[in-house]
Amino acid sequence: MQINDKVVVKTDGVDDREGIILLIEEFNEGIMYLVSLPEYPKGIWFFNEKEGGEGTFVKPIQEK
Repeated sequence: MQINDKVVVKTDGVDDREGIILLIEEFNEGIMYLVSLPEYPKGIWFFNEKEGGEGTFVKPIQEK
């Protein structure tokens, strides 16, 4: 995924939401994505763990 890609964000207790990637930061444990959502237009950070599974919160829109 890249900056400006449309993505789907998974969160607890809320339906999946669509947003746009604003920034990406890579770490040893995974990748942080700053995603603009309608209720957070300046962005909110989500962390995808390298192992994936339950630790994946940001997905490309086509994997919806």
